[in-house]
Amino acid sequence: MSALSDAINSLISGHFADPFSLLGMHHTSNGLEVRALLPDAQSVWVLDARNGRRVVELERIDERGFFYSVVPRRKNAFRYQLAVTWHEDSGVVEDPYRFGPLLQEMDVWLLAEGTHLRPYERLGAHLETLDGIEGTRFAVWAPNAQRVSVVGQFNFWDGRRHPMRLRKENGIWELFLPGVQAGQLYKYEMIDRQGSIRLKADPYAFEAQMRPDTASLITPLPGKVPPSDARRGANDLRAPIAIYEVHLGSWRRHTDNNFWLSYQELANQLIDYVKYMGFTHIELMPVNEHPFDGSWGYQPLGLYAPTRRFGTAAEFRAFVDAFHEAGINVLLDWVPGHFPSDEYGLAQFDGTALYEYADPREGYHQDWNTLIYNYGRHEVRNYLAGNALFWMERYGIDGLRVDAVASMIYRDYSRSEGQWVPNHYGGKENLEAIAFLRYTNQMLGHAAPGAITLAEESTDYPGVTLPPDCNGLGFHYKWNMGWMHDTLAYMQHDPVHRKYHHDLLTFGMLYAYSENFVLPLSHDEVVHGKRSLLDRMPGDIWQKFANLRAYYGFMWAYPGKKLLFMGGEFAQGREWNHDASLDWHLLDEPEGWHRGVQTLVRDLNHCYQQQPPLYQLDFQPQGFEWLVVDDRENSVFAFVRRDEQGNELLVVSNFTPVPRYGYRLGINQPGGWREIINTDSGYYNGSNLGNIGTVYSEEWGSHQRQHSLVLTLPPLATLYLVKEA
Repeated sequence: MSALSDAINSLISGHFADPFSLLGMHHTSNGLEVRALLPDAQSVWVLDARNGRRVVELERIDERGFFYSVVPRRKNAFRYQLAVTWHEDSGVVEDPYRFGPLLQEMDVWLLAEGTHLRPYERLGAHLETLDGIEGTRFAVWAPNAQRVSVVGQFNFWDGRRHPMRLRKENGIWELFLPGVQAGQLYKYEMIDRQGSIRLKADPYAFEAQMRPDTASLITPLPGKVPPSDARRGANDLRAPIAIYEVHLGSWRRHTDNNFWLSYQELANQLIDYVKYMGFTHIELMPVNEHPFDGSWGYQPLGLYAPTRRFGTAAEFRAFVDAFHEAGINVLLDWVPGHFPSDEYGLAQFDGTALYEYADPREGYHQDWNTLIYNYGRHEVRNYLAGNALFWMERYGIDGLRVDAVASMIYRDYSRSEGQWVPNHYGGKENLEAIAFLRYTNQMLGHAAPGAITLAEESTDYPGVTLPPDCNGLGFHYKWNMGWMHDTLAYMQHDPVHRKYHHDLLTFGMLYAYSENFVLPLSHDEVVHGKRSLLDRMPGDIWQKFANLRAYYGFMWAYPGKKLLFMGGEFAQGREWNHDASLDWHLLDEPEGWHRGVQTLVRDLNHCYQQQPPLYQLDFQPQGFEWLVVDDRENSVFAFVRRDEQGNELLVVSNFTPVPRYGYRLGINQPGGWREIINTDSGYYNGSNLGNIGTVYSEEWGSHQRQHSLVLTLPPLATLYLVKEA
């Protein structure tokens, strides 16, 4: 009995790593025994589950709540229940320790190997029925913990009551708790490698409390969203893609108390607006649960849980479904590059650097005071790659924009000499991160065909959008950060000086076909003292708005898909503030400057979708041709966009405030050319100078072409012209 006493002491003190060897029903030399740990129970009877009859009363052999008895007249194990009497209550409960191992052998193998496509189906908290009993199956990876227990509202947050079974094959702890229901809060209490008690949220939780509370919430795994040909087609390289980037917490707020809109309210208002404005996609800044509002979601701690700030996981699912019903694809910002060090999260999860690199030169991100995932661990790669598929498969997300790719693939990112660890070849590339990105993109190509990944990669790393089997990273699209920086730098120059910086607008075509590019004017360009896009334009109020309109016209015609951060579509004048609504009141100003920009962006989006030359051959050289590339003195640029049938759309930009009358332009196709967009139009609050409908070509050689047009180029404006049939 001394051995049993030692085991009981160890179990109750929380240091018994194999509770299933002690608790439950066991064949022993004494006969069939039943043992149970039920603190505060007064009496415990074993019932035969088939008929409810009492079989034997368990003896309390330890005042701390350990009960034990040999079952008389029974040799074979049977299904049983426990009738428990507490001080003021009694009831029949199922014994969690009568259930066998939960993970199947194939799952054990794939989880350890890091190739389980859907680790979220096995790890985390899952509502299940086992042996006819409803409850919740828990599983968590913590290979170096000495003991792990499930704690929650269902067991008084007492880590003694429900210690888990360790699967030594892969370091996963598991337990099925009968009667535990959806909506209940839980965490994992563990005694870590050093013997300290840690209380951790579930890395695979499908829902969580809103900050400052940190518990995980039991919720059903969302059902699979069937793929759609229309949604797949909208992501295609030959499709028009105009992305509206949104921070859900500050797009619009309640005017009476400045509180967030709910997922349902956002769906009702945002969908109509996005549809009206002509955007094809919406990109949500991270909606994964995160502790700090000021991180904008870019420091997530609940990768599998939509934030509770705006509602439940089910309401977020309905939000996405509503966008799909409206014909709008939904993209998510996704952050597999780092995570915050909050105690309840992944940091030092089992007392060791489990999810992060142990060496701070690899595992600590100096810029953001965060921790970097250890991409060399199979289980970590599986956790992240599985998450990518989770959003696509379980919420119908149409694509992931992967944040800060450069910080992942370079070990010396933002580090001085001596502050980083070379790879085993002595180079600066993080080979494990590169392998992770390739694996994830390749896996998604097979498991979620039609969905896309977009890389925010700020360097010239080669082959970001090449397939992995061609030594690429496997992304579908890459943000063109170089184009964004160059063109904004050009626009910030006073027009009188732009002739000296002409190449800033032409240089991008030298590498335009090296990747599949998205042209991004993102949230990063309107924060941290960079000023708003409008405020970065030079000149008086008229010139600022004219410059911005001309720039938008140039951008929507330039090869590449489009992305615009919220507020940019109506030229918000101040920097973005994540704690307040956009300045919608600007649209009511009598001068109409902001309303004019909004109308232009709407017209650009609808024109973009209606004119195949603007999108069909974005990534093929035959889709673009310079007509005027060297007119520095006048700061004029002209080019044609072309579709697969050879139809052309003519684009001309004048980036000076001087009208150009009688500007002769050589063209490829003679005939009548009709002006369909003029950013100087009176509709957009411009000066309304233009070409009044159709201009006919002359057989007059210019710009190495036999025919030419004579155009009026409005000041600080971009024109689109299409050939009439």
